[in-house]
Amino acid sequence: MPKAELHLHVEGTLEPELAFALAERNRVALPWKDVEAMRAARSFRDLQDFLDAYDAAASVLRTANDFHDLAWAYLQRAAEESVRRAEIFFDPLTHVARGVPVARVVDGLHQACERAGRELGVSAALIPCFLRHRTEAEAFTTLEGLLPHRGRFIGVGLDSSELGHPPRDFARVFALCRELGLHVVAHAGEEGPPEYVTEALDLLGAERIDHGVRAERDPALLTRLARDRVPLTVCPLSNLRLRVFETLAEHPLRRLLDAGVCATVNSDDPAWFGGYVLENLLGSFEALDLDARHARALARNGFEACFADPGEQTLWLAEVDAFFAREADAAG
Repeated sequence: MPKAELHLHVEGTLEPELAFALAERNRVALPWKDVEAMRAARSFRDLQDFLDAYDAAASVLRTANDFHDLAWAYLQRAAEESVRRAEIFFDPLTHVARGVPVARVVDGLHQACERAGRELGVSAALIPCFLRHRTEAEAFTTLEGLLPHRGRFIGVGLDSSELGHPPRDFARVFALCRELGLHVVAHAGEEGPPEYVTEALDLLGAERIDHGVRAERDPALLTRLARDRVPLTVCPLSNLRLRVFETLAEHPLRRLLDAGVCATVNSDDPAWFGGYVLENLLGSFEALDLDARHARALARNGFEACFADPGEQTLWLAEVDAFFAREADAAG
């Protein structure tokens, strides 16, 4: 099935094998003794517990080649899973705070995206994110550092620990981003309440909500999301690993789709959460008894929600329709 992946943190694709290879290349000590120990350290109490491990692993990323190799490994995997469009998050401040120039980060990631278009047929774009547990002043500084590279990213996002860090804290920097013509997305409604989703829409001008699974607790908000076709970039295995839900059977993905919400399935931080986009889809279909109608909706939603050129979107949507027409003929 042709797919778009719209919620993917490139730092969260750092597999243990590559992490230790980069640690040796850059002479960086990791807190795990070996690949197996790092792979075993995937049981998290909550989002913050995960973020601590995430930051420790990211410390091995130092050079433009490191960032290229990281993104290239993900993009190869994405191509194998029929991903046609990938919109990739990265966290500039995580690296700048360690003394890595933002130009080095952007150069390496951009090179991998360009290469994916040439060699893999994957359209890839970058979306830097502001860390919501840091200040808005730091977000402004991050944006200032990114602007010399304006042609190499398509929008901005908001991520990191959600509780206690409402979207409204970043309203001014997002207003500036919109004035600059950047697309705007934001994590909201993962651990935070439905009100955070509303704030992201009304105060940040978010065009997509990353996660958004708590929105169904507010019927009026759910109606608004469906009516306005606001995309939710849902990450089922991430929600399971971070104990947003205790089982996949509790996940609201099917209810969101049946309510007419433009939900998509994505992998978030697949090296840590046990599955890339295909595993997220397979796990969701098994746990939630989804069918071909849901599959087609998810595929179309992903391409409708992406920020690619409309001409490309039209081609991908036609590919989705042709795929499901073939499947229907084969089944018939």
